[in-house]
Amino acid sequence: MPKLDRYLTREFAQSVLAAIVVLGLISLGGVFADLLSEIARGRVPAGLMLSQLGLRVINFLPILLPLSLMLGILLAMGRLYRDSEMPVLASVGVGPKRLLRPFLWVVGPAVAVVALCSLWLGPAALRMGERMIWEANRNLVLTGLEPGRFIALPNNGGVIYVGGMSPDGTRFSRMFVHRISGDRVDVSTSMTGALTVDADGSRYLKLDDGFRVEGPSGTGRDYRLMRYASNELRLPDTEAKRAKDDPELSTTTDLLSDPRPAAAAQLHWRIAPPLLTLAFALIAVPLSRSAPRQARYGSIMIAFLGYLVGMFSTVLGRQWIEDGRLPGMVGLWWLLLPLLAFAAWLYFRDGRMRRPRRGSAA
Repeated sequence: MPKLDRYLTREFAQSVLAAIVVLGLISLGGVFADLLSEIARGRVPAGLMLSQLGLRVINFLPILLPLSLMLGILLAMGRLYRDSEMPVLASVGVGPKRLLRPFLWVVGPAVAVVALCSLWLGPAALRMGERMIWEANRNLVLTGLEPGRFIALPNNGGVIYVGGMSPDGTRFSRMFVHRISGDRVDVSTSMTGALTVDADGSRYLKLDDGFRVEGPSGTGRDYRLMRYASNELRLPDTEAKRAKDDPELSTTTDLLSDPRPAAAAQLHWRIAPPLLTLAFALIAVPLSRSAPRQARYGSIMIAFLGYLVGMFSTVLGRQWIEDGRLPGMVGLWWLLLPLLAFAAWLYFRDGRMRRPRRGSAA
C-alpha cells in the first residue's frame, strides 16, 4: 500500500503542478497588463516593475491555487477512471477513505501555502509594495528620469530633459521642461533644482535660477518671457499613499482587535481562501467519477462554475460586511461552513452502493 500511496500522490502532484503552471501563465499576463497600465499613468515608477510584479503575484496566489488544485485533482482522477485504474483499485477495497492519505499529502501543503499567503505573506507584500512606491517617488531615477535623455511624462504631462543628476536622484542640473496645456505652450529651463513630495503624495520639481517662456501652440505672437529665482512644476499624480489604518495594510493579528466593519470584512476575506481550497479539493474527488465512455471534460466545466459561484459569493459577503448588512461575528461562516460540510459529505459518500428499494427487492 505505501507504493500505491506514492503512485497516487505523484499523479495528483503532477496534475496540480501542471494546472498551476498553465493558469499561472494566463493570470500573470493579466497582472502584468494591469501593472503596465499603472506605470503608463504614472502611478507606479517604471523602475519598480519587476519587484511590483512579484509582490502582486503573492497576493494573487490565494485566488489562483484553489482553482488549480481542484482542476489538477479532477484531471488526475479523470485519467484514472478513463484508464480503468479506479475500478481495479475499488475491486481490492481502495475507496475514498483509503485515498484520503495520498489526497492529503497533496492538498495539505497547498492549503498551508494558501493560508500563509492569505494571512501573512499577502498583506506583508502589499505593505512592502506601498512603501517601495512611496519611497521611489522621492527619487528622480526611479520615477523614470535619466540624465542626457528626453523623457515623456505619462498622461501627456510633457517632456523633460535632465543634463545632470545627483547620485541619490534627488537633485539635478540643466533642466528643460516642455508642456502643452490647451492651446498654450510652456517651456521652462533652470540651472539647478530638486524633487519634493507633499504629504498627500503630490510631486513637484523645484526649479532654481531659470527662464520660462509661455505662448500659443499655433499661430500668434502672445508670448511671455519670465526669469525666476524659484519655480515649482507639478509632476503627474502617482499612486496615492494609503492611510496607516487601512485594513488591507493591517496585519491579521491587528484585525482581530479592530472593531470596524471594514476590518472584519478584511479578516474574513483572509480566512476564506484556505477553507475554500479544502472544500473545492474535496468536491473534486466525487465530481471526477465517470463511466468508461463518459465525456471527460464535462465535470471540469461544472467545477469551474462552482468555483466562480463560491468566489463571487465570497466577494458579495465581504461587501455586505463592509456595508454593515452582516455582523462581523457572522462574517463569511454562513458560506464556508455549509460548503465544507457539503464537500465532506460528498467525499465520504462517493463510491457507496445505493440500497435497493423495497418494492424492487421483493
